[in-house]
Amino acid sequence: MELWDIYDINKKPTGRTMKRDDWCLKEGEYHLSVLGVLQRPDGKYLITRRAQSKPWAAGWWEVSGGAVVAGETSEDAIRREIKEETGLDVSNAEGGFLFTYRRENIKEGDNYFVDVYKFRMDFSEEDIRLQEGETDGFLITDAAQMEEYDRQGIFLHYQSIKEAFD
Repeated sequence: MELWDIYDINKKPTGRTMKRDDWCLKEGEYHLSVLGVLQRPDGKYLITRRAQSKPWAAGWWEVSGGAVVAGETSEDAIRREIKEETGLDVSNAEGGFLFTYRRENIKEGDNYFVDVYKFRMDFSEEDIRLQEGETDGFLITDAAQMEEYDRQGIFLHYQSIKEAFD
């Protein structure tokens, strides 16, 4: 059973945890997720397509990311998520933390912070190893293509992270 730390409004751990996907958070309580933008030296970005078997946003495009598990740092979580989902190791990549945004979904019990990271490193299509069950495709593309996917309503979190693509 995966546990997530519960944070307060100031993004400080409360010392309490919740079960993964057990949407029980009250006002002023949050869990923490991470998103990682990967850019190559040629200015292109890696995006992945969510597996068709996903219960939410199946087939949509996104950057790698996920939940921070209890006791894990945000930085460790994004490195783990990128490695799991793409096979790429960003440990020695240029870049790092950019910013945090917050969402309040009190009715659903799903309030959260998202730490956004950006890494720059050289990689090719041959380096990508997709995680079965999570992703079923990828593109190495430019910001214009991601904007188009956003206009089509098939790019997760784009409006919240678009400044990372500058």
